[in-house]
Amino acid sequence: MSQNEETRSPLPIWRFAVPLLFQVGLILALPAQSVYTHITGKTVILQTIPVDPYDPLRGYSQTLSYDISRLENLRKLPGWQEIKKQQKITNDNYLDSSTQLYVVLESPPDGAKQPPLAWKPVRVSGSPPTPLPANQIALKGRGAGNSIRYGLETYYFPESQQQEINQAVSQAQRGRSQLLVMEIKVDKQGNGVPVSLWIRDRNYRF
Repeated sequence: MSQNEETRSPLPIWRFAVPLLFQVGLILALPAQSVYTHITGKTVILQTIPVDPYDPLRGYSQTLSYDISRLENLRKLPGWQEIKKQQKITNDNYLDSSTQLYVVLESPPDGAKQPPLAWKPVRVSGSPPTPLPANQIALKGRGAGNSIRYGLETYYFPESQQQEINQAVSQAQRGRSQLLVMEIKVDKQGNGVPVSLWIRDRNYRF
């Protein structure tokens, strides 16, 4: 055995522990944020536009889009021209993921109605809009091509409910769209998490 091999000391344990702890922290950060938003957030109702793919790895999934996901709806709101200037948007029909915006939503006058009524988008902003009145909240989104994504587009429910929810969604789509809305929580930073889906007068919690 060479002298170098005899004198070589083992690597300190922190060289292994620090990278491991960092990776664990990254894994736990997202669930922690969701829990915080769920506990501290304000309840908001979004008008939905459903589609229904199947993910065999995680059970049945429902994918939702929203009225506020559509660029053609957001372009009509106050604040859109300011966002275009601030973020140098040259194409109204396409936004990449570097585009961040906040949609200010306002609660309906009859907020206690069941099933709940969807909140109305009243303006958009490129930065967190503060202060806001008690009946408004800002939801953060990012560009996703021809739409905006809010991290609220896909949710999963037990496979035992698959047929019931499928039938309920199908029936609601044949009627008035207002009968299919998503209940979410939105925190002060604009992060949103899904809470439940309302289909007519039935509420399916996650």
